[in-house]
Amino acid sequence: MSTDRAPRTARAPTTGPDPRITVAVITRDRCASLLRTLDALAALPERPPVIVVDNSSSDTTRRAVRHHPAVTRLLCPGTNTGAVGRNLAVRHARTPYVAFSDDDSWWTPGSLRRAADLLDRHPRLGLLAARTLVGEEAADDPLNAVLAASPLPREPDLPGRPVLGFLACASVVRREAFLSAGGYHPLLFFGGEETLLAYDLAARGWGLAYEPALSARHQPGTQGRTGRSGLVRRNHVLTACLRRPWPVVLRAAADLALAAATGRPGARRALRETLERLPAALARRRPLPPHVEHAARLLDRRAAPGATR
Repeated sequence: MSTDRAPRTARAPTTGPDPRITVAVITRDRCASLLRTLDALAALPERPPVIVVDNSSSDTTRRAVRHHPAVTRLLCPGTNTGAVGRNLAVRHARTPYVAFSDDDSWWTPGSLRRAADLLDRHPRLGLLAARTLVGEEAADDPLNAVLAASPLPREPDLPGRPVLGFLACASVVRREAFLSAGGYHPLLFFGGEETLLAYDLAARGWGLAYEPALSARHQPGTQGRTGRSGLVRRNHVLTACLRRPWPVVLRAAADLALAAATGRPGARRALRETLERLPAALARRRPLPPHVEHAARLLDRRAAPGATR
């Protein structure tokens, strides 16, 4: 990765539509929630172009979205691509930066412009993680405190707090960095897919930072996606297998096996799906470079039972 490019500060607007940033939204079978998100994005002062990827909805999503004023492009891959739908949106974006929303989240006014300004000023910055505000009361997502307390040392050429994790629907990427890292990994599909992308960005020299001056609203429905905890368990093991040392892989696998043996919800299915994907993970295994593995170990120690925050 080259870091000798000049920041893109020329013609950076201070008011009105901002041509530097696109919003990418993936959706499936949540038309009403998606329309609320699109209405909120359409009302932003930055007036970002919005690319929607419909992951094979069976409801009225396509018809409702096709003529929404916020949407500049609707992509229909014909199957449920999961998180990989975001890769498709980024490839079709024509701006240097891309912000992500899910069909139940959107950005607060001014946050996208501030994100673009930070990315302009910090050419090594590959991803910004924003503060996530949940529900009508705009309560802090618990992840905000975790990111704010990151034990990773500050880096003089990055804003905010250096991190090695984020929430997809509250993140902004440099398109070049995202594509160079390969985007979201197809083996994971969905559920805790952010960690692997964070590893791959850092392994290529890109910086990741948490900046609470940026914020996204998350309005989850009363009935969330079922089976998510199992997907997160599965992908935790697969991510370790793809990038971490063998002792870390074995600990993650043992934890999953114990959860399955003791009847934890979704754990047996997660174990079965992990074993099914294991050959593909081994074939694609690429351990992290030492400096990124060191950062990952710092975070492992912080997350370990009994660790102080």
